[in-house]
Amino acid sequence: MRTTLNIPLELLKEAQDLLGFTSKTDTVIISLKELIRQKRIEELKSLSGKINLKIDIKKERKRSK
Repeated sequence: MRTTLNIPLELLKEAQDLLGFTSKTDTVIISLKELIRQKRIEELKSLSGKINLKIDIKKERKRSK
């Protein structure tokens, strides 16, 4: 999909340099994917200690043998 974006040239250039890309499209795509990945990790971390799965590790290990 084609989209017109107004991205500050300095910001795009810095991202390209850090990622090692010459393509603006690749730079934007990889940057967006990384942002999404980081946000999902943050969401998972926020659940730490809030979910009790009640799993008996010893019992599960015996079952898999």
